[in-house]
Amino acid sequence: MEQALIRKGVPRDLPATLDLIRELAVYEKAPEAVITTVESMEKDGFGPDKVFDLWVCELRGEILGIALCYVRYSTWKGRCMYLEDLVVREAHRGKGYGALLFEEVMRETRRRGYAQMQWQVLDWNEPALNFYRKYGATLDGEWINGILTQQDIEGAGF
Repeated sequence: MEQALIRKGVPRDLPATLDLIRELAVYEKAPEAVITTVESMEKDGFGPDKVFDLWVCELRGEILGIALCYVRYSTWKGRCMYLEDLVVREAHRGKGYGALLFEEVMRETRRRGYAQMQWQVLDWNEPALNFYRKYGATLDGEWINGILTQQDIEGAGF
């Protein structure tokens, strides 16, 4: 593996970040689900009311991967780091770049004193499941995710 730079993302990284998010959505069989724009991500990640942190893996000026996280609050545990996306370009997977990003998020979780780090992974994504198992992660299949879309909320009739 060539030595890559792991650094905090900046607004100029957002077009490549969104490309990676779209690549992940295709891999996860949901390309139509991505409605985020570079503009909305800039506001949400770098504006006055920022809601996420971004790390990038860069090699010779190319963004090879990203880790996008935010704070989640557990009434049982307190503050937790939530890893929304960990993505490495398909051509660069299996070379250790995902581990560099994941370990950076682990360091940040520890630095902030958060109780834990959490994420989701699809039950059919064996490469990702095996990746997380290497770290001793608990992969909990007990909890079911609930989702209401904006349309669901608008149509709720209250």
